[in-house]
Amino acid sequence: MGTAIQVFGADEQDATAIDVLRWVKLAQLVLDDERVPPDAELSLIFVSEETITDLNEHFLEGVGPTDVLAFPLDDEPLPRGRQPDEGGRGPGTPAEDDDPPTILGDVLVCPAVARRQAASLGRALDDELALLVVHGVLHLLEYDHAEPDDAVRMQQREAQLLARFHAEEQASGPPGPA
Repeated sequence: MGTAIQVFGADEQDATAIDVLRWVKLAQLVLDDERVPPDAELSLIFVSEETITDLNEHFLEGVGPTDVLAFPLDDEPLPRGRQPDEGGRGPGTPAEDDDPPTILGDVLVCPAVARRQAASLGRALDDELALLVVHGVLHLLEYDHAEPDDAVRMQQREAQLLARFHAEEQASGPPGPA
C-alpha cells in the first residue's frame, strides 16, 4: 500500500466548532482523486475573520474578509498520475526515499465567513465548509475560475469531489460536529 498524502490540519479560530479530521480527510480525498504524488504535503488551517482579512488585504489586495485563501508554495506544477519517463522510484529501489516532500501550500478557511455565506445561500454550514476545502485544494492544484470555461471546469470538478465525499461519508456513518 502507498504512502498517504500528508494533510496537516489546524483550527486557529474559536468562532465555530470544527471537526478538523473530517476536513483533512476531504482534502486527502481531493489529492488522491487528482492523483497527486504521495510525497506531497499541504496544510489546511481554519482561521479567524481577523486573520483572513489581514491575509486577503496584504497578499491579494482584497478588501475585508474572504471565505478561503490558497497559498501555493512550490513553484513547479505537480505531475499528475504516473510519469514513467521522468525517472523516480521503481521496483528494486531502496525503501527509503531521500527526496524532500513536495509542499503544495496552505489552504486557509474562515468558518465565520462560511457561516454567513451558508445562511445567505440557505445551505448547511457543513456543505459550505466542504465546498471551501475542495475549492482551496483545487486552487493549489492550479484550477482557476478567472475565465468562464475555467470556472465551469472547476465547478464541475468540485461537484464530482463533493458527491464522492458525501457518498463515502454515508457509507461510513454520520460525521462528527461541524
